[in-house]
Amino acid sequence: MLRPLKVLSIDGGGIRGVIPAMVLAAIESLTGKPVAELFDLIAGTSTGGILALALAKPDPRGRAQYSAADVVSLYEKQGRRIFHEPAFARILSLGNLLDERYPSEGIEAVLDEYFGETPFSDALTDVLITSYETERRFPFFFKSRSARRKAAYDFPMKAVARATSAAPTYFEPLKLATGGVHEYYSLIDGGVYANNPALCGYVETKTFYPELEDVLIVSLGTGELTRPLRYEDARSWGLAGWAKRILDVVLDGVSSTVDYQLRQLLPPGPDGARRYWRFQVRLHEDNEALDDARPRNIRALKLLAEGLIRDRSDDLKLLCARLVK
Repeated sequence: MLRPLKVLSIDGGGIRGVIPAMVLAAIESLTGKPVAELFDLIAGTSTGGILALALAKPDPRGRAQYSAADVVSLYEKQGRRIFHEPAFARILSLGNLLDERYPSEGIEAVLDEYFGETPFSDALTDVLITSYETERRFPFFFKSRSARRKAAYDFPMKAVARATSAAPTYFEPLKLATGGVHEYYSLIDGGVYANNPALCGYVETKTFYPELEDVLIVSLGTGELTRPLRYEDARSWGLAGWAKRILDVVLDGVSSTVDYQLRQLLPPGPDGARRYWRFQVRLHEDNEALDDARPRNIRALKLLAEGLIRDRSDDLKLLCARLVK
């Protein structure tokens, strides 16, 4: 290949997906091109998976239907529909102890509006979306490459988006009917093992191009947690105490670990060009929630994203020059 194979990876993080969406809007503005034309593969988990699918969805003319700026608006306009908890549901679930926090109707209605019946195989570039199968107990990867080859793997984009964002305790698993040997898959959020899917994307490229050395990976985070879990508190937590916090620990720990691994695997090339780019912010304690869709929190997340774009403006310009080279 005469040019690097370019991979975009987008972390999970619920409503905090507004942060990578704004970074991508800046990249589209600097390059004058839609994301799907800039990258050979887009990997996404949870909210990052929804972003990846939206940016790869074609319109009737075969062009990108949504810009990254459009997806920023999705969080602003639809966030409260997705994370809507009716009072009666809160009572019946004893404050989330006996059932998921949010009914699935809200997120499913939004995904239906944005994706309709568009099949995964129509994606404008290769897309890799993570999920986890709970009955057979294995990581489940939705791949547009597979969807184009085998009809049995060509699920609607809205179903893929729903599967990857079925975060435990927040939304119930997706029961995805199949037309093959298996009657259905039981799927939850891929963040339980790959909240940062950048390494999954890298492995995917090496699987199909094992001799390829020139790989460019752009990894977008949804914010690094900063609230300490103090020893004096954690030492007395039992099942109930840890249950409220363990998902955040897993998601944040996985993301940081993959970042470290790729920094070691992809140092600058012989010409000094960077092969791995990570854009991440440190969250304030008030902005860590995955489901705080209040306007003031979204505004705060947008300000964090604006600060990241401003502070890394030189890096973004260098990256964009490489993407369109």
